[in-house]
Amino acid sequence: MKVLVVGSGGREHALCRALARDPNVGSLVCAPGNAGTAELAEPRPLRVDDPDAVAALAESVRADLTVIGPEVPLVAGAADEIRARGLRAFGPSAAAARLEGSKAFAKEIMRAAGVPTADSRDHTEISSALADLDSFGPPYVVKYDGLAAGKGVTVTTDRDAAVDAVRASLRGPDDRVVLEEYLDGPEVSLFAIVTESGSVVPLLPAQDHKRVGDGDTGPNTGGMGAYTPLPWAPRNLTAEVVRTVIRPTVDEMARRGTPFTGLLYAGLALTSRGIRVVEFNVRFGDPEVQAILALLNTPLTDVLSGRRPPVWRSGAAITVVVAAAGYPANPRLGDPIRGLAAAGALAGVDVLHAGTRRDEQGQVVASGGRVLSVTAIGSNLESARGSAYEAISRISLDGAHYRTDIGDPSRMRGAVDVHRAGSGVGDLHQSQDQQDKKE
Repeated sequence: MKVLVVGSGGREHALCRALARDPNVGSLVCAPGNAGTAELAEPRPLRVDDPDAVAALAESVRADLTVIGPEVPLVAGAADEIRARGLRAFGPSAAAARLEGSKAFAKEIMRAAGVPTADSRDHTEISSALADLDSFGPPYVVKYDGLAAGKGVTVTTDRDAAVDAVRASLRGPDDRVVLEEYLDGPEVSLFAIVTESGSVVPLLPAQDHKRVGDGDTGPNTGGMGAYTPLPWAPRNLTAEVVRTVIRPTVDEMARRGTPFTGLLYAGLALTSRGIRVVEFNVRFGDPEVQAILALLNTPLTDVLSGRRPPVWRSGAAITVVVAAAGYPANPRLGDPIRGLAAAGALAGVDVLHAGTRRDEQGQVVASGGRVLSVTAIGSNLESARGSAYEAISRISLDGAHYRTDIGDPSRMRGAVDVHRAGSGVGDLHQSQDQQDKKE
């Protein structure tokens, strides 16, 4: 079969890597892709925010399946346009993608379905939002209702910063802001594939790290690394999330006549009061999917279609993001990247491209803030970490930076102690941009 992957980041390179290893796949196209995906798939230019253009490309390349990576084309209705032409797409309709496109809508669905989440209220007026602010904080949690476009989510103990976030979220006549109670506890990402028949197929849980610096310090980013599985998480975590979060949400969407199919991503806080949903996304998360797919033994197309359940290889996987100088505030682009072949030659390592391109001389250069997702597997997390950081040591990118504590056992011991004590972790949960334009 021929598969079209839509997108240009580390997520799409991970998808292309898994699909290239899938015996069901004969050829791959990735649009617009990057320097890494071009080694696995035919690149095509594409405006991913234009649903008609996405569908036209799927039709012109005669794709048997189109896998849509980013949220923007999904919210815009790309999957609808593809299906309207009689073609297969992996991804929800625009109506179902509102679970990510509108935080207020997602809260409405969760309330109706009885899904545990933070208390919240949404506002369209600055005056009412500011008057309500202290009902929830400190810490204050301020969320722009739509796709973030650089606004995202603010979690802060600084009231002035929270006020600024409210004002930034309500600049236009159609803007809406959501105020939430703060959730304690470590965060976990759980992805579930929802088939056309409504079956729910959970994948491995993972943990992402959003802050730019070690110890979850510094500004928020699109994600600086992830690992799976989670040795400190409760054994029944996946089953509990499916029972209390994924299944009720899927059923509520079907009840409303907007059935959800594709990938439902639950961002969770494991609080002192139990599981709470932080947010829903409607696509694979980056960088979690890089680590998760590294452990997948089953052909990806079989899993996406629901033909076969996922079978996982033993061991662990980790992804460490290498970012450009100045990321996230002002990433420097155009710097050459060297040592990619040497890094990728290590056993169990995939150097996945996120923000790269080839320049006029044919050399790979940085074209985005998050440049590479160095992903490694090992018999255990310690082994995987060692391979990932050894690979990074072989890569040269002027001014590049990365976190050194992704999957650090000492950080996990704290999480284990917290769960045994029956209380949540007191660190502020990391604010999450739905769309980081500087990725």
